Amino acid sequence: MRQIAVFSGSAHPQLAAEICLALGEPLLPTRLRHFANDCLEVQLQANCRERDVFIIQPLTPPVQNHLVELLLMLDAARGASAARVTAVIPHYSYARSDKKDMPRVSIGGRLVADLLVTAGASRVLTMALHSPQVHGFFSVPVDHLHALRELAAHFAGQDLSTTVVVSPDLGYAKPAAAFARMLGLPVAAGAKQRFSDKRVAITSIIGDVDGREVIVLDDEIARGTTVLELLTRLSDHHVPSVRIACTHGLFCDGALGRIAAVPEVSEIVCTNTVPIPDGPGMHHPKLTVLSIASALAEAIRRIHEGESVSALFGPG
Repeated sequence: MRQIAVFSGSAHPQLAAEICLALGEPLLPTRLRHFANDCLEVQLQANCRERDVFIIQPLTPPVQNHLVELLLMLDAARGASAARVTAVIPHYSYARSDKKDMPRVSIGGRLVADLLVTAGASRVLTMALHSPQVHGFFSVPVDHLHALRELAAHFAGQDLSTTVVVSPDLGYAKPAAAFARMLGLPVAAGAKQRFSDKRVAITSIIGDVDGREVIVLDDEIARGTTVLELLTRLSDHHVPSVRIACTHGLFCDGALGRIAAVPEVSEIVCTNTVPIPDGPGMHHPKLTVLSIASALAEAIRRIHEGESVSALFGPG
């Protein structure tokens, strides 16, 4: 079997190191240079010829810099005669741009997928796409993982006798139902309408949440607009306690502090698909970060050895 070679961009080197530790493979060195005109140059500083190359780079802020860096790394690996190049993108941020909801706008999720393939990606490994249909934007195989098992395992040892799982909107109701089945819990969902990136409305909650403890499950939290609106609606139903779980904890513009300040919120749980930003309030005592490095490492191993990934990571 051909050798494996794992490289990381600058977006999340800590996660890449954890993945390589779980995989039992070294994280190979990469050199990144910024020129005076703000152009980037990337050099993969290890042999790629006829190797199975994996490049780990979530699309985190600054997203455009990290995207171009990933494109250059893919091109470098292909130009170095790699046998296969897999882009490992734990957070594919352009999955939110999945449709044309206004005239004359680009479908960014599809465009970026085309760019990745053109640059040299022969396979993509990603996690919890905001819109599952983005999977179909790629013309190469995509392994789409989720973190529901890791999140469910965190809550499994707690008293959940009066708990219900709530999805903020109907679009995420199916993963929320799978998560609820893992914990043996009922599920409910919000009826959401989005007006802009900063304004949403949840008009009602479908399901019985009156007086019950709640686990809110979403794929990502960016500004926290949806979660804060949902917390307002839950307060109307006299919910005594809320635990919040998501895969991608972006927590932009002070979202973590605003959510944690709500008295009913007892815990916020996310995974390390993206690094938690540094700054005041970003390491809050209510925040728990779970590692998905082992899951990604196992997926990489299965891809390398030609085993089924879907059998391990399919929906619960």
